[in-house]
Amino acid sequence: MSNEQLVSKVWNYAHVLRDQGVSYGDYIEQITYLLFLKMDEERVELLGEETSVPSQWRWAKLVVKDGDELELQYRHTLEALARESGLIGTIFRKSQNKLSDPAKLKRVVSLIDKEGPWVGLEVDVKGDIYEGLLERNASEVRSGAGQYFTPRPVIDAIVKCINPRIDETVCDPACGTGGFLLSAFEHMKTQSQDRDKQRQLRKSALHGVDIVDEVVRLCAMNLYLHGIGNGGSPVVQGDALSGDGGKRFDTVLTNPPFGKKSSYKVVGEDGSVSTERESYEREDFKFSTSNKQINFLQHIMTILDTHGRAAVVLPDNVLFEAGRAGEGIRKRLLEGFNFHTLLRLPTGIWYSPGVKANVLFFDKRPASKEAQTRELWVYDYRTNVHKTLKTKRLTHADLDDFVRCYHERQETERFRRFSYDELIQRDKLNLDIFWLKDDSLEDIDSLPEPDVLVTEIVENLEAALEQFRSVSAELAGESE
Repeated sequence: MSNEQLVSKVWNYAHVLRDQGVSYGDYIEQITYLLFLKMDEERVELLGEETSVPSQWRWAKLVVKDGDELELQYRHTLEALARESGLIGTIFRKSQNKLSDPAKLKRVVSLIDKEGPWVGLEVDVKGDIYEGLLERNASEVRSGAGQYFTPRPVIDAIVKCINPRIDETVCDPACGTGGFLLSAFEHMKTQSQDRDKQRQLRKSALHGVDIVDEVVRLCAMNLYLHGIGNGGSPVVQGDALSGDGGKRFDTVLTNPPFGKKSSYKVVGEDGSVSTERESYEREDFKFSTSNKQINFLQHIMTILDTHGRAAVVLPDNVLFEAGRAGEGIRKRLLEGFNFHTLLRLPTGIWYSPGVKANVLFFDKRPASKEAQTRELWVYDYRTNVHKTLKTKRLTHADLDDFVRCYHERQETERFRRFSYDELIQRDKLNLDIFWLKDDSLEDIDSLPEPDVLVTEIVENLEAALEQFRSVSAELAGESE
């Protein structure tokens, strides 16, 4: 059974529970706990692997119970596992039973039990199912999923380009459900059969941070189910921007959260409301700003080890935003780092419309008076590329040409080289570079299919509205 079919089955049952008073959010949270217990049991029975779940709290003890006994066993399971150390404690942190009606709980348990085995599915099945549910929920309630999960073809293409090695460390400071960490692990584990290197890879090579409890739980589940981090937790819940933690990494692969600039409302004693911008005062940050993406870029610059390599998914505004922070961070990227490759991603590949993003590839270099970027290669996979989540999804094959160009460094129609001298002379250091003509502007026969065209129109309107909101927030902050 495909992941899409599984998502449909799981989602259809969410409708039943919603009609009985269980919210989508609570249902998604509970099903992740139960799916994990079932998949952990299958790892033991079908794959012969070890488990860190104590015997009295495993799936086999839960599935045979009924009525109040089932509810009591489930509640005690959540409470006990939340007190465990390492990855198990991370997975069940703050867990509570939201399916207190034994009949509803039994129906969910039975659904999961009969639809197995789950461990034979694709690598990131937990993340795929969870993200699929969030996508359904977003379209159902007409709101965003909260996080823009990175498409797996983008993740895998990035890993092929960066090529993390088995004796290196990998960090994702905005790890979400662990897509980058899992792809890096699969890439690294085949490079050597040396037991010490394999042990280091599983126990200390991967590091993840995320501020959202729910996705940290999913990431921990994904890592655990792949034998990563047993005995300790390579992923932690927290705000990566609050400090560098003193650790340095060989590679950083990440897609920081997109969104509005950080701000919050303050209500005064007289009832007046003002907006306070949230910026991070860190000695290693060259620029103080409320722009999340620029702050994440500065954080990555810090946590990279000397000669470390990074690939970061960032929205267009980082490439062209004016002002001291915007221009300054681009100048620092060009002069203090080897910013060698930029991939312009197509629209229509994200759960939320209006997202225009890029992948920035750069290497850290020792301090020097000379600019470290000699040339920037730009691959434009946006112009005349039409993708949607429903009818024209991004595939791995779509990015094969980029991966080839990344390694061969030969100019093509979509892949061009720009020297440092050309870049530094651009107005306000605008690096939003494109050169291909949009065919649809000249030839009506080149227009995409109607459903794709409508999606693109909606995305452009969403992007424009987001820009207006950003400007409005800036003006409001200045007036206050």
